[in-house]
Amino acid sequence: MTATTSTLAEEILELKRERRAILLAHHYQEAEIQELADFIGDSLELSRKAQQARGDVIAFCGVVFMAETAKILNPDRIVVIPDRAASCSLVEGCPVEPIREFRHRHPDYVIVSYINTSAEVKAESDIICTSRNAVDVVNSIPADKPILFLPDRNLGNYVQAQTGRQNMKIWQATCIVHATFPLRRLLEAKAAYPHAVVVSHPECPEDVLRHSDFVGSTSAIIQYCAASAAEEFIVMTESGINFSLERSSPGKRFHYVKNEYCNCSECPFMKMNTLEKLRDCLLHLEPRVELPEELMRRARLPIERMLALK
Repeated sequence: MTATTSTLAEEILELKRERRAILLAHHYQEAEIQELADFIGDSLELSRKAQQARGDVIAFCGVVFMAETAKILNPDRIVVIPDRAASCSLVEGCPVEPIREFRHRHPDYVIVSYINTSAEVKAESDIICTSRNAVDVVNSIPADKPILFLPDRNLGNYVQAQTGRQNMKIWQATCIVHATFPLRRLLEAKAAYPHAVVVSHPECPEDVLRHSDFVGSTSAIIQYCAASAAEEFIVMTESGINFSLERSSPGKRFHYVKNEYCNCSECPFMKMNTLEKLRDCLLHLEPRVELPEELMRRARLPIERMLALK
């Protein structure tokens, strides 16, 4: 850690105390941010952690839809995010207007929305899912009910294959990181590390998932690697997960595959957050996530339906 980074970290920790703030960091954040966090996890997991923790301010180091979810579940708290421009390709690929139009034209469909959606899309949905529980959520819906699953095409295809649901339309948005992992690079990695176990996020393309030993959410991948007897893994998700993997599985080796376009395995939106921006958002309590009360009420309902599933 450089002197500048150390000074910034000290400023952030002091501001956290002054603001009575809870610092949440997604697994895909830079390691220097994760080191300061009160909680590290997936988006919904973090929002629920905030519900259980005391504090006046929630500083969410992730992308905007995650901070929105934290606000929806913690409406009386101040929620800030280091960079308001930290978007998500899945959110951008699923605007609310066509979802409203689909709802109007097809009132018989159950709309299942991945948590990687805007607050407005959540408000138009019947139930929310995460990558960890998407199969269970779809299985909870009566077999005769048609489903619109959105927005991730690869996750939707995976869920359809796991559940066997035929009456299921799948939105065609994708994650700019996971969807661009090419099979050829995975096969090259498998040749280079023949004893490595392949663990993949279900947002990856179907051909990548077919060559994987384990498919699961970010947190599930971390738990699987920690419990596995294997010592070496090829990890098909955003490389920011390495911080949690090395902490939970000391001594094990993790390899990352570059995607097709940026020659890396990083989410550019996730990496928009920096220590400087985190310091400033705690100092000024801006950018602040503000949502209309009625929108939060409507968006909370499908989240609560998911949480009520056993």
